Amino acid sequence: MRFRYFIIATLIVIAHLAAGVYYNGYPLWWIGCTLMAFLGITILACIKIQWNFFLTSVNRIPLSFKQLSEGTTPVALTFDDGPHELTESVLDILKAEQVKATFFLIGKNIAGREAILQRMKDEGHLIGNHSYEHSVHFDWQSTKKMALELQACNEAIQSVTGFTPTIFRPPFGVTNPNLAKAVTQLNMQSIGWNVRSMDTVAKDASILKKKILSKTRANSIILLHDRCAVTVELLPELIRALKEKGYSFTFPSGTEIR
Repeated sequence: MRFRYFIIATLIVIAHLAAGVYYNGYPLWWIGCTLMAFLGITILACIKIQWNFFLTSVNRIPLSFKQLSEGTTPVALTFDDGPHELTESVLDILKAEQVKATFFLIGKNIAGREAILQRMKDEGHLIGNHSYEHSVHFDWQSTKKMALELQACNEAIQSVTGFTPTIFRPPFGVTNPNLAKAVTQLNMQSIGWNVRSMDTVAKDASILKKKILSKTRANSIILLHDRCAVTVELLPELIRALKEKGYSFTFPSGTEIR
């Protein structure tokens, strides 16, 4: 919706400048600069899921005035790219700490790891869609192909757990108009984040834990990856540190407990 308004506003500006060029001798490069600005903002919006520019995502846990006055401090742990051989270690830690989390799964990773997926469901974690292939080419696909890939992931999850996910996290956090249409067609809710751990490139668990804690607030959706060894290493201490700071654990807003 915001993108539509942005296009309309840009066209109005260009029309005004074009008239100025014709009638008042405005420099032609003003139009060029406007087009470059349009392109730059559009590209930036694709990688900024928090802007909700093309697709409305849940990027934080909304807190009511009552919750704020009561000092409620929920956070949501979310894990992308599983199931993976390290996922069971993550599940072991969550079970030991009595914490529920949300897992966004890649459909092609499920084959051979069905037991891990079933364990997620049995232990009360929330399961979401993270596309079937998680290809670097995903965002260049048509709406139809995107919808088919999301549907394939849903079917892979449904074949094991018996339920169809209603939440989706875009691969790489990239959004665009085609993806917005595909998500709408499947009646799914996009889930973003407001704390990106960057655990896929981190090497030191202690430094990473401090970084996450410094960014976490009482509404944070924390992005982690259950395929990363450093995440498994830091997770017990991270959970304990969050508990010590008074945080409770929940699922992203607008989702159901599965």
